[in-house]
Amino acid sequence: MKKMNAFSETILRLSAVIDRDIKKFMRNPIVIGMSFLLPIIYLVIMGNSFQGKLQSLPLVVINHDSGRYARNLFDNLRAVESGPATLTIFQTEDEQAAVADVRNGKYKAALIIPSDFSKRVALKSRPEVGLFLDNTDGISSGTIIGVVNGAVAAVRPGYVAIREAADEIHVRDANLYRYVDYFQSLVPGVVVMAIFLGTLTTGVFNVVMDRFLGTEESYLLTPLTKANIVGGLILSGLAITTTVSILVLGLGIVMTGIPLPTNTGSLASLLVVIILTTLCLQSLMFVLLGRANHPRLVGVLSGFMNVILFFPSGAVYPTASLPGWLKSFAMVNPEAYAVDALKALLFKSAGLTTVLADIGFLAVFTTVMMAAAIMLFKRTL
Repeated sequence: MKKMNAFSETILRLSAVIDRDIKKFMRNPIVIGMSFLLPIIYLVIMGNSFQGKLQSLPLVVINHDSGRYARNLFDNLRAVESGPATLTIFQTEDEQAAVADVRNGKYKAALIIPSDFSKRVALKSRPEVGLFLDNTDGISSGTIIGVVNGAVAAVRPGYVAIREAADEIHVRDANLYRYVDYFQSLVPGVVVMAIFLGTLTTGVFNVVMDRFLGTEESYLLTPLTKANIVGGLILSGLAITTTVSILVLGLGIVMTGIPLPTNTGSLASLLVVIILTTLCLQSLMFVLLGRANHPRLVGVLSGFMNVILFFPSGAVYPTASLPGWLKSFAMVNPEAYAVDALKALLFKSAGLTTVLADIGFLAVFTTVMMAAAIMLFKRTL
């Protein structure tokens, strides 16, 4: 009998705890909504960020030959563009400008068809085309090589021998940069991830915790303005997060064997990009959580923001192959500009001028978010 009473008492206590926790959960409609929406949003974002088939990879074609076989090659590429849509074809007549645009990230590759291409095909005199690749994105460059080789092979139908023959058409591809393996290509994304994680433990998170613990009143008893409070917390978070991010970058360089840029301008640009990215994310989180009063909201929102900012940033999958709506979001995603700048500085030995557009966006985004954070911050109980 005593055992039964003890068991019943245990069940009642467990039921009380469960009932209380469920009621607390039901009283918070934001958490309820997020608990439902987050899995759906994860599915949509991740499903479109890791598509098995790459699409819309920009390829610029410089065709110096008006002959039949050159037209056939170009038609084959157009068929790929209109069919599986792996490529987006552009045309120009300036080789140097095209290769420079590949270096600057406008195109993934440049295909040059020489003026004697059709003649060499007809004479079976080892015809060639040139393919200049941005090999810092190994997934995209590998796909483009395969597509171009397929289009070239289809120019001359028939049996292709295993041994090299005089009438075969050859693609002479040239990597514009040193080889970058998959492990190395993840370093820019890891640095951006470290910056994001830093924003979750500094800055606005401290404000939320102060409100939750009831110690926020210490701010209200001082003559500090909203700008003082917001700016001070963001700058303190900047110091901590930047230090951690630089350490992560250094460790990533050592682990993966990426050559550290020796150019002073590149090193300075790396620091500027890290600082601006930190300020972007710190101020953005202040806008989103500046009025939150429970740390649970930080946890819910941080998981959501991590997915929608990181995966469409180009850190693990090229943004050129994202669907149109997600590609539009990437155009206003600060992490996408940070990843692009870090890749250029680490893998292309780029200088400040190359990443100036990325830095400009990050600076403007920071300014807007900082102003919004100050305006939305509540300096009252």
